Amino acid sequence: MLFNSLHFAVFFSVVTFLFFAVPVKLRNYVLLLAGCIFYMAAIPSYIIILFAAIIIDYFAALQIQKSENSKLRKHWLILSIVATCALLFVFKYIDFFIGNLNMFYSIFDHEQLKPFKVLLPIGLSFHTFQSLSYVIEVYNKKYIAEKKISDYALYVMFYPQLVAGPIERPQTLLAQIKQPKYFDYNNLKYGLTLMWWGFFKKMAIADHLSFFVDKLYDNPSHASGADSMMGIYFFAIQIYCDFSGYTDIARGAAKVMGFDLSLNFNKPYFATSFSNFWQRWHISLSTWFRDYIYIPLGGNKKKHILNLIITFLISGLWHGANWTFITWGAIHVLYLIIEIYISKTPLQLPKIIKQLIIFHLVCLAWVFFRAANFTEVSAVFNSLVSHSYSKTSFIGNFENTLEFTTVIVMIVICFWIEFRCKVNPLFELIENKKLYIQYVFSVSAILMLIFFGSYIKPQQFIYFQF
Repeated sequence: MLFNSLHFAVFFSVVTFLFFAVPVKLRNYVLLLAGCIFYMAAIPSYIIILFAAIIIDYFAALQIQKSENSKLRKHWLILSIVATCALLFVFKYIDFFIGNLNMFYSIFDHEQLKPFKVLLPIGLSFHTFQSLSYVIEVYNKKYIAEKKISDYALYVMFYPQLVAGPIERPQTLLAQIKQPKYFDYNNLKYGLTLMWWGFFKKMAIADHLSFFVDKLYDNPSHASGADSMMGIYFFAIQIYCDFSGYTDIARGAAKVMGFDLSLNFNKPYFATSFSNFWQRWHISLSTWFRDYIYIPLGGNKKKHILNLIITFLISGLWHGANWTFITWGAIHVLYLIIEIYISKTPLQLPKIIKQLIIFHLVCLAWVFFRAANFTEVSAVFNSLVSHSYSKTSFIGNFENTLEFTTVIVMIVICFWIEFRCKVNPLFELIENKKLYIQYVFSVSAILMLIFFGSYIKPQQFIYFQF
């Protein structure tokens, strides 16, 4: 179910009403049922896969909790990790593995294997990592195994962040699930304004930019140098507004019901270093890789560079079963390695120069993330350096010049407001203002979304594919 659809508007309203209408002891069951309905809106039968993962990790955590034998505890942990990752491999990576194996077989004229061509369950990578974090935290004795399976199931199936995060730890979300929730007007106001900000970034900016970016990558060899340059910038803005917009909507929907989800983005394009960028971009995933892969490998205490390489290559593969994603991860680890050696020199640059350098290098890496294959990557970079900048069609790729101008204005407004504010721009702008100013501002914000939002066809969020 898409957040930016009429179906979700009805779903959110009904679920929120029922959540507060039923007795407190039944509210988590309302949310669990809502999670099932939300997930089944895509492919209903895939709910079985999610249930299987929930049951495996729930019982594995219980066995880890009650076992005193360290080897037995480790065996249950490995069983949980293998079983959960096996589901991810079958549905996300099996055809990628077969495709690469067939390339090897073709050298020896070996019979080719047939791909499975299974559809990827929506959000599989996200709730896989969330369930793994639960079992690992129990194993590390940082969280007590949950006895009530319905509470654990809700932890995995909490509908606001079920599909694309933030990836929550049990200490944050499960602890909140076990606490009774009551209606609070401040939560309602805070949550709705945060949702509006997410809808604004998604529908007024990302969805408009997607039409231009898609046209560029559909035929990059015919793009002018200016087209490719603007396409690279536009995709960087699109993916930020799309993904951070989703997170804002998720956090807002949860806040209305009294739940606090993690901040997932913190002005990443204002980063002054690549390490700083990864402290600001997709924070819940970055910290997941840091805590469960990078640090267990040894962190920066031993084989620092090797640990970085492994972590970022896995991160690239997590994003997609394609060598372009792995290359994207490799590029970022190369950036970090260069940064480590450069940091040893006394050269100091102004903050704005650092931000511009980081932003542009991140934008170049996004080409590998967006392109379907290396042929597209080559075509984009080729047009960037060898095609004319005097002719461009990027304005013509919008419906009219007014739409293009409006999108640029929306982008400027978005980044200016986010630069000034912290975690909830609209709320922070109207907080402590007189009541009539809040109403005028809120109505103006709603009208802005109505007039400038893209409603031709609801665009799926980019990170749904992961």
